[in-house]
Amino acid sequence: MENQTYVIWDGQTVSLIWQPYKQLHASDVVTSVHGYCFLAEKLVLVQVKGRGFNVPGGHVEKGEEPEQALRRGIYEEAYIEGDFTYIDAIRVDHSENEKFMENGKYPKIAYQLFYRVDITKCFPFLSQHETTE
Repeated sequence: MENQTYVIWDGQTVSLIWQPYKQLHASDVVTSVHGYCFLAEKLVLVQVKGRGFNVPGGHVEKGEEPEQALRRGIYEEAYIEGDFTYIDAIRVDHSENEKFMENGKYPKIAYQLFYRVDITKCFPFLSQHETTE
């Protein structure tokens, strides 16, 4: 399938399919959001403990909308606020994962969403969460 790749996460093979312009439905499960955050035409990265440099974002908590999770995630990790625009999604599919647990932490099929964020406000970096810089 075009735009499909496989990754191994925690010893489990997972299919990732990039879906540009994916329009989400109420039944789609979103597990994480990620923001490509720009300030003066420069991309902001955060260093996450034990994982290296990433774009800010995070998991969507129960009862939280993806946009709420993005606002919270970019503030907690990079101490910024901004205006955001949805870019696309990656479908995370465990259908071929032999080790998938039906009642585990993640659903069989979910989405990770990606946004462009134009930073409007920067706050002092406090390193109170999982980012170190």
